[in-house]
Amino acid sequence: MSSRKKSRRNDGPAWQCGACGEWNATTVDGSVGRRQSYVEDCQVCCRPSVLTLQWDPESGEYAVGSELE
Repeated sequence: MSSRKKSRRNDGPAWQCGACGEWNATTVDGSVGRRQSYVEDCQVCCRPSVLTLQWDPESGEYAVGSELE
């Protein structure tokens, strides 16, 4: 299952776990660039997901996609 969410800086980037459906907060490392891909475990069920994150530092908008690993 894959999900995508757009959010603004004040609520930060978040992703939905494809296994349990829980929403998880994540952080952006600006030194990595505007497009990032990494694995993060769900804070509830601990299943790993591959996150793809795109962000615009000028507008503060994020787009986060997640897919079970």
